[in-house]
Amino acid sequence: MTKLSVNINKIATLRNSRGGNTPNLVQTAIDIQEFGAQGITIHPRPDERHIKYQDAYDLKPVVVTEFNIEGNPVKKFIDLVLDIKPTQVTLVPDAVDAITSNAGWDTITHQAFLTDIVAEFKRNNIRTSIFMDSNLSLIDAAAKIGTDRIELYTEDFASQYALGNKKAIEPYVESAELATRLGLGINAGHDLSLDNIQFFAQNIPNLLEVSIGHALISESLYLGLQNVVSMYLNKLK
Repeated sequence: MTKLSVNINKIATLRNSRGGNTPNLVQTAIDIQEFGAQGITIHPRPDERHIKYQDAYDLKPVVVTEFNIEGNPVKKFIDLVLDIKPTQVTLVPDAVDAITSNAGWDTITHQAFLTDIVAEFKRNNIRTSIFMDSNLSLIDAAAKIGTDRIELYTEDFASQYALGNKKAIEPYVESAELATRLGLGINAGHDLSLDNIQFFAQNIPNLLEVSIGHALISESLYLGLQNVVSMYLNKLK
């Protein structure tokens, strides 16, 4: 079964909009795990507009499943990850002013940089994943970096699937097949939702984990957080 890691950035965004501690991010992470999710994901950014760096420290003792920290490996982020030592770090090449992640790594251009970063995290027993487009040459280059996994950036699939284009899954299937041959684990995330998650998971071979935040929290406003987590888990079976 593909694991579900819930990205709780949007909970932090809601909390920050009023100050204080409502909703309580830590309690939400505890509840999500009790509802059955197999992981918690956070993506701190330099401006701390949603997840604050302190949140990573506050969450560390309560995340008893898998703790995944995403972000661009600037020095502050690297120091945070090495201090927290989460289960997994996902490297994302997002610009400082990006609203959300919008591209995967060019693992050819940045191969030397990523190789050094990945090696440092792996020396500290932190599983590494690199955020990737469904580009076969870049996935081949990712394997040379030494990363444990790649995370397929699924926005294009999600937007095309919503238009009825089921063939949009094909580049992701090819990418997953290549990654498997190269010995890379496969994660996925971005714009996956209750509408498309089952189709995606059923077609991607060896899909280990999906990280879902915006859609899951939005759906929970109507359907309830516990119910929505359960719905995702059922679709991932």
